[in-house]
Amino acid sequence: MRKKSVGAAVVALGVAGVTLFATGSAGSHGYTDSPISRQKLCANGTVTNCGSIQWEPQSVEGPKGFPAGGPADGKICSAGLTQFAQLDDPRGGAWPTTQLTSGQSYSFRWQFTARHATTDFKYYITKNGWNGTQKLTRAMLDPQPFLTVPYNNQQPPATLSHSGTIPAGKTGRHLILAVWTIADTSNAFYACSDVRF
Repeated sequence: MRKKSVGAAVVALGVAGVTLFATGSAGSHGYTDSPISRQKLCANGTVTNCGSIQWEPQSVEGPKGFPAGGPADGKICSAGLTQFAQLDDPRGGAWPTTQLTSGQSYSFRWQFTARHATTDFKYYITKNGWNGTQKLTRAMLDPQPFLTVPYNNQQPPATLSHSGTIPAGKTGRHLILAVWTIADTSNAFYACSDVRF
């Protein structure tokens, strides 16, 4: 009898541990909704056939250090996570876009489900002539972020907006890559937003 109860306790602890691990990773973090990111477009049903990202728009977390480090070329929008590979698929250049004005101020907004101590937020944009039918690579981006917002290891509120100037001279379709770098882990969060000027 004692053997059975010990075995049942071990199984129960194992199930509890797996459940805790699964909910800890799936229920956390953040994404951009202005300009709307690919993961948010999937989560709100605007774009379909997205796979599991539709339930976890906040979970696009990968190695920090972009552009020297971070996810590999072609896997930047998914942060290198195979379960979110649909975010890297250019869909023939058919992702819905947010209309922006080149050279104007814009308010970028993040939504957080877990607020981590933050190093900074950085925003990159594709070069003129970018081909929206190909997976994103570093060579497709302007080499420097057009906006960096230091956050001094603070935790952001549930919603955070900050303003920056969109680079002048941008025309047509582009992609903005937002990178939220976490201060106390080795990771960052990635969000790709398709825009049009």
